[in-house]
Amino acid sequence: MAAPPDITELLADSRTGDAEATARLMEAVYDELRLIARAHGPGPDATLTATALVHEAYVKLADGQRLAYDDRAHFFASAARAMRQVVVDDARAKKRDKRGGGERPLRLVDGLEAPAPTAPERVVALDEALRRFEALDARAARVVECRYFAGLTVEETASALGLSASTVKRDWATARMWLHRALSSDLDPDDPAGTDSS
Repeated sequence: MAAPPDITELLADSRTGDAEATARLMEAVYDELRLIARAHGPGPDATLTATALVHEAYVKLADGQRLAYDDRAHFFASAARAMRQVVVDDARAKKRDKRGGGERPLRLVDGLEAPAPTAPERVVALDEALRRFEALDARAARVVECRYFAGLTVEETASALGLSASTVKRDWATARMWLHRALSSDLDPDDPAGTDSS
């Protein structure tokens, strides 16, 4: 069995115009993105197939014929953001089409490694809360993108963002707690102002 191609090396070769490296890179990246995308569905509320998510994210990542990323970590950090954008854009479109329905709080459960298929209104609520959180702690928001939207492990997230694993764990715990509280307050019909201090 052949060793998997070195994505960092292929990215460097692709930037120099090596067509063969670009073709091999696209194949290697596509396979890895499909593995990540499977975490987003299919399910009863899934709005995208894994294939559609990969294609849409790849379009966002590609810069003409070349992928202008420094290394594997840089690419997958960018892939996490692209997947977030695709999933949220699709959820917003689905929510616009639906116009209504009972919203329930999204719970960020302990040990969440990758997203379960969720209703469009939940994805949009998470994105809106994450945007508010990003203004407070941009680094921890990037951790959420990598862990939740791209399904990366602690170690993969640390590599993608140039952080230590302990920093990723700390940021992930902080972000989950903040987002859980924000989402519970935002979507709790008994506490519309988010005044519950429990």
